[in-house]
Amino acid sequence: MNVLTWTAVLLIGGSGSVLRFLVDRAVGERFARSFPLGTLTVNLSGAGVLGIITGLTLKGDAALLAGTAAVGSYTTFSTWMLETRSLTSERQWWSAVANVVFSLILGVSAAGFGQALIERL
Repeated sequence: MNVLTWTAVLLIGGSGSVLRFLVDRAVGERFARSFPLGTLTVNLSGAGVLGIITGLTLKGDAALLAGTAAVGSYTTFSTWMLETRSLTSERQWWSAVANVVFSLILGVSAAGFGQALIERL
């Protein structure tokens, strides 16, 4: 991997994480924070975009930059896990289960929708 690719990963990855922060914050400010809807929004939209990228069948550095640097820095598995753990610690069992179930079912659906969308074009 060359210096240009590493620089692109740095810049795109930084942009993805800033976008994640802004989306999570905007959703969190608009809706109640008892359920981590901001993280769910980020991860579902990221799954959809990754489905689109997969449908495009990018290769090499293009796949690395689009999938890993952009979408990988935008989505957040660790925050999803921490927020789910916090819900269980607060004994918000239904919210914790809903967070896991909605994230998995809707995330897989969003990725599949994005991929199917590209395949149909």
